[in-house]
Amino acid sequence: MFDRPDLGDQAVLVSLDFGEADYEDGVSECLELIKGAGVAVTGLIKGKRQRPDVALFAGKGKVEEIAALVKATDANVVIFNHALGPGQERNLERVLQCRVIDRVTLILDIFAQRARSHEGKLQVELAQLTHMSTRLVRGWTHLERQKGGVGMRGPGETQLETDRRLLGLRVKALKDRLATVQKQRKTQRRSRDRSGLPSVSIVGYTNAGKSTLFNGLTKAGAYAADQLFATLDTTSRRLFINTDVSIVLSDTVGFIRDLPHSLVASFRATLEETISADLLLHVVDAANPMRERQVEEVNKVLKEIGADHVPQLMVWNKTDLRGLPPAILYDEYGAVEGVRVSALSGAGLELLREAIAERALATTHSQTTEKVDHYGTE
Repeated sequence: MFDRPDLGDQAVLVSLDFGEADYEDGVSECLELIKGAGVAVTGLIKGKRQRPDVALFAGKGKVEEIAALVKATDANVVIFNHALGPGQERNLERVLQCRVIDRVTLILDIFAQRARSHEGKLQVELAQLTHMSTRLVRGWTHLERQKGGVGMRGPGETQLETDRRLLGLRVKALKDRLATVQKQRKTQRRSRDRSGLPSVSIVGYTNAGKSTLFNGLTKAGAYAADQLFATLDTTSRRLFINTDVSIVLSDTVGFIRDLPHSLVASFRATLEETISADLLLHVVDAANPMRERQVEEVNKVLKEIGADHVPQLMVWNKTDLRGLPPAILYDEYGAVEGVRVSALSGAGLELLREAIAERALATTHSQTTEKVDHYGTE
């Protein structure tokens, strides 16, 4: 009812301020997400609230303002930069008479567009179906009727109940197939373990430059673009650091604030490359004013997947945008804890190789729980 494929999706973005210190940066990030989804933004609604409205999230007056802007701009979808409950989505769609999606659905949609490998597509579909399972009633009022007519008479099961049952069966099938993938990955990891090569995974906030760094180190030619979630599939390459050290380097999916739990759970097989790594290269966009918040968000996801015990080497990327030279950074005990580089130009990559070699050759590692922002120190 709400689709307009001939014109493409045009959206009104709603982002409410609940007192977050980085509210404006959150709005900018959501605009980038919407752009990445291929949707045009026709309007932006802001506002301050102490807490979400139970029924409409934004409150009756604000929803009326949204409805007026939707009508004025001829938008066909309203995107909330928040996580909405199923009831709130239904209530909003009833009032606004157009599709309403939240930040979780938006991120899942982008993942669905970007998934390339068979495994990636399975993981995204599982996350989408898990999220959809609580929202089946949206726009499905015609399914509330009992099946009837010739050839349609059955045990009295409504179409909605049938769809829920079929969805459950599909979810189970996807989980079984991903379990097989997980076993294959474990076999591959055991093979690498027998080779004695240290495993290093690149992690970081989305669009921090992870794939560019991976390509700069390995010349692998992995897909890299200036967009959120350019990489969904893990790519691994053997990397010769120097004459004494070789490693297996893996590029992984980027993280973002409020990453959907269903997505984290679905991508567990992929993220286990991170869990089993000997060292994490935590790539940070040093030119981003919200870099510290992004570091926190990445560490939060690492803890959620059980990878918070893996030692980290901070890679402060894009430091050329700050006019800072490449450098190896040391902590107060003289141990390497970070490197300043420009993955795009290649500046500092040799220093990063030195730092990886030093960490890879160490027989013991200690993980620092608090990371200090050294991107601007000399």
